[in-house]
Amino acid sequence: MSGPRGAVGGAAEWEAPVTVAELVNGGPLAGARMYGAGESPVHQVRIVDELAVFSSVAPHTAVVLIGAAASGGWAVEMAMRRAWEQAAACVIAPVGAVGAGSSAVLSERLGITLVFVTADPLVTAVEVASAAARPAAARTQLVARCATRLAEAGASARRVLGVLNAELPGTSVAFVDEYGTRLAGRTAALSSGIVGAWPAEVVVRGPAGEVLGRLVAGGPARSAGWPSVVRTVLELAVAPLAAWAATERLAAAGDFALQSALAERLLSEAASGSEHLEDTAGSEVPGSLGGLEDSDGSDVPGDLGGRSGRRSDDRRAGEGVWARAVALGWAVRGPVSAFMVRPSGWTADRQDAPTAGEVIAATLGGAPVVRRGDGWAGWSALEPGELAERLGACLRALPWPCAAGVGTPVTGLRAVGESLLGAEAAAFLAGGGRVARSDRLGPAELLAAIPGGVLRAPATVVLRPLMAADREGTLLETLGAVLSEGGAVRAAERLGVHRNTVTARLERIKEVGYDLDDPATRLALHLAWHVIRQD
Repeated sequence: MSGPRGAVGGAAEWEAPVTVAELVNGGPLAGARMYGAGESPVHQVRIVDELAVFSSVAPHTAVVLIGAAASGGWAVEMAMRRAWEQAAACVIAPVGAVGAGSSAVLSERLGITLVFVTADPLVTAVEVASAAARPAAARTQLVARCATRLAEAGASARRVLGVLNAELPGTSVAFVDEYGTRLAGRTAALSSGIVGAWPAEVVVRGPAGEVLGRLVAGGPARSAGWPSVVRTVLELAVAPLAAWAATERLAAAGDFALQSALAERLLSEAASGSEHLEDTAGSEVPGSLGGLEDSDGSDVPGDLGGRSGRRSDDRRAGEGVWARAVALGWAVRGPVSAFMVRPSGWTADRQDAPTAGEVIAATLGGAPVVRRGDGWAGWSALEPGELAERLGACLRALPWPCAAGVGTPVTGLRAVGESLLGAEAAAFLAGGGRVARSDRLGPAELLAAIPGGVLRAPATVVLRPLMAADREGTLLETLGAVLSEGGAVRAAERLGVHRNTVTARLERIKEVGYDLDDPATRLALHLAWHVIRQD
């Protein structure tokens, strides 16, 4: 029998003999007490009622003790010694047949695995024999049980990871974002020392096909077929994680206050350095929009109502703020740019906020939006030029006149406040219906924020000698071109004249009394030129 259709790994892996550890962790011996590593493969089962039977026990046999062979501590210990001599896979005995302490010591000394069961040993023998004869079928049963449990977990990353870590004992599973930050599950899954030679990894995509993160698993190899089983189970977990992301996006799309509070909390945690979730305790920073994560990824519900004043339903209980941001498709690492949209010529009230927030988020795609001052702000992983273009479309879609600004890219959320300041300044200077980028602001844009009459008189004083000698205005025009373009060559291209013509005009400007080699003089002349040019 081959493995399940679509399973990762060939049929040979699924048909590899099951090990004692597999039988205990996810097979017919589930719940039994095991002493020893359980690494031996089980090829067959032999029921032993007296020690003399051991002479015909083949290697890699699971020995099930009954009758006189399980009548007391001495009998079980002798059976373990004989099993070791015959290279048996393990000894299975009724619970209570011998003390746990002496059993553990003898198991370690001999290197033979001992398993205590509470069920009827004869029934256990039949079940273990079936699993040993049909290892692929036994593993398929485990996969089927995991599929059922995953379906019961619902759209919750925490619950999905709880199922994976509970149903795959001895294996650590974690859900990480595309940058490797743990969002749910066990920290041990990210340890190269524990993952060993068979790390399993499955990409998880969101509702729009974008990469949300990866499921990573690893641990001691229970058998040659165990890694293939783990990969198959991880594949089954992709669908509920995608459903979790879709559920989070639907909830945020219909609740501006909720997603706004989530964004504010995310920025707060990023500023404090709390975004590093790969802590050794396996916990996440608690708060109004987060919860606590235990070591296996199961749920500990927290208050998800945030500033909206409402609690999340059980479906999202316990989801951490960072994990929910990833589910919503928000950028949490890498270069990000802040943006600002503000009213132009009118004052927004609280009733306008949801509509504006929804339009902005829908236009930008996967961007958080929060109310900031008299407008709305957020951040995006889009390149500044593309972000500006989308904001332009957003301004055309909004039912009120607005202006927008784009901040300079920063390395991550911890520095997004710096980008936001630039976005605010750019939005202030942009003017109604326009988008400005803070990295493109020049003297003209900065001066536009100051009433023209304030600088008109000082600018006239600075330029009066030049204006008196420049009857045709060519010297003033050339001065502005040289200062704006940074040199005579580019100024000549801008003016459409020969470079020598620009050089000659600069000499005339110097003759008026301006030292163009002095940085302070060049700055004063440039600012004054912009002020005069605005009139």
